[in-house]
Amino acid sequence: MTLRSTASRRARAALTPALSLLFVGSLLAVGAVPAQSATTAAPAAPAAPAAVGASTASEASVPGQAEDISWSSCAVDGAEAFDCATVEVPSDCDEPRGRTTSVAVTRLPALDQENRIGSVLVNFGGPGGPGVSTLHLLGEDLFDASVRERFDIVSFDPRAVGTSDPATCFPTAEAEQEFLGSSLALPLTRAENGRFLGEAAALGTACTVFGGDRIATASTANVARDMDVLRQRLGDDELTYVGYSYGTLLGATYAALFPDNVRALVLDGTVDPRAWTGPADGELFGTRLRQAEAGTETYGEFVRLCAEVGERCALNALGNPAEVVEDVYAALKEEPVEVPVGDGATVELGYADVVAQVFFSMYDTASWPALAGLLAELAVLTDVAPPSAARTLDQGPSLNELLRRLGFLEDYPSIGGGLASLCVDADFPGRPGSYPRKVAELDEQYPHFGLLRGWVGIHCEFIAAQDEDAYTGPWEQTTEEPVLVIGTRFDPATHYGFTAPYASLWPDARMLTVEGWGHTTVGVSDCADAAIGRYLVTLEADDGAVCHQDRVPFAPETLRDDPRPALPAPRIPVLPGTAAADAER
Repeated sequence: MTLRSTASRRARAALTPALSLLFVGSLLAVGAVPAQSATTAAPAAPAAPAAVGASTASEASVPGQAEDISWSSCAVDGAEAFDCATVEVPSDCDEPRGRTTSVAVTRLPALDQENRIGSVLVNFGGPGGPGVSTLHLLGEDLFDASVRERFDIVSFDPRAVGTSDPATCFPTAEAEQEFLGSSLALPLTRAENGRFLGEAAALGTACTVFGGDRIATASTANVARDMDVLRQRLGDDELTYVGYSYGTLLGATYAALFPDNVRALVLDGTVDPRAWTGPADGELFGTRLRQAEAGTETYGEFVRLCAEVGERCALNALGNPAEVVEDVYAALKEEPVEVPVGDGATVELGYADVVAQVFFSMYDTASWPALAGLLAELAVLTDVAPPSAARTLDQGPSLNELLRRLGFLEDYPSIGGGLASLCVDADFPGRPGSYPRKVAELDEQYPHFGLLRGWVGIHCEFIAAQDEDAYTGPWEQTTEEPVLVIGTRFDPATHYGFTAPYASLWPDARMLTVEGWGHTTVGVSDCADAAIGRYLVTLEADDGAVCHQDRVPFAPETLRDDPRPALPAPRIPVLPGTAAADAER
């Protein structure tokens, strides 16, 4: 994406990492979710250091962790109902009295303190997704009323992420943005393959030099150990946890390390930990995670449902929706299109930008009508549709309004926060030169999304940092308590096919299927919300249960502003005139 204004150049810099990383924006933007800036929350003064949990499932937790967290009000607008704090934990679990790292924490107190059960700890996905700012955004509407009454809702920025001593890849944020702003989004030619690999190598080296010390202790296992510290500091004998997307890997890791410390686990949008950690055996990480496959299946539903609803989907005014979008892709491969965005600025949208926008917009079905409108506008701008079609589209939202609805991204300290856990947890092919061929093969099988997701993990090939305390299995669990495992039928980020294999790892998993579309169940099904609430409060859940999504994509009610909560996904690109771009000024 080439940008024609200062604000647009900042937006371009924010775009590239979202295209390049796995679950910076996928899971995985569960994932990722927009990170808060380093100045967003002002936690209380650090509490006294606390020791981490065990490095193996058989070890006991180090004593001395019982002191309460020192909560204070959060110094951020809109978070008046929340408390904030910072907890110090050892950087290396093998040296519990050595260096420490800070973990930013926030909580929303239970409404019924007299009948409070305890705390429910929430991870919204990633890796690299911040918990503090996301809970502030969603917390008051996240769960069924019974959960709000009986539990403090708690989340945190995992180590190396957000405000928790972030892993940085450049000496300053400006230097990072300058590098990312000049980098390729995705390679489309053989020459661009070489450039893209070179840029990945440069970024991996920079992350090693400037953030290697933090990356080397940022494994999911260490995040799980931090959760056990938080559990004890919160005063809970056992952990009650809700993990979305990548958070299901974190939940499985916690249970493997601390099987006797589990009260309840809700695991929504599952990632098979065996696929995540490997071994790679030469296979792309993006292939193992099946995101290209999941995206292709969900996109098939997008165009199918669009075709069925007539004028409620803007693409129908131009012809067969699937054919129109394919023609737009083909046109953008030949030549990007200049889009005016106000104040004399323009943004150049290319093929990679639009494919990424389509993929991440599929996370939330409330975005599907706006996505269809954007694609229809692009069909006119690329001459795929005749200029006369613009008169039909003029009856709907303007292009600028569609871009405002689809494009936003909060500031984040560094791209390193998204790479940290991924690069030390997972196994990769080990031969960067093989990626172009393998990505091309994946893209042939899953057009457009194979290219987008096949390059996931390439930067990790060049990061020379290892966490000796990372946990890579075995993944067969011994936790005796029932766990609730949830999968959505058409989830573009975490393939529904992972749900049953993930559930099979647990002695007593109760599996819930949501017949619907999008990434995880946040804000989409009253039935699922009730099932989660019932389980968290009573520990009861039905295996094999099925819930339906409350609103079908493109239904009339989805065309209006939707106040229901939704798990944030990467919204790219950021454009002048969006709330995020305005906030930057």
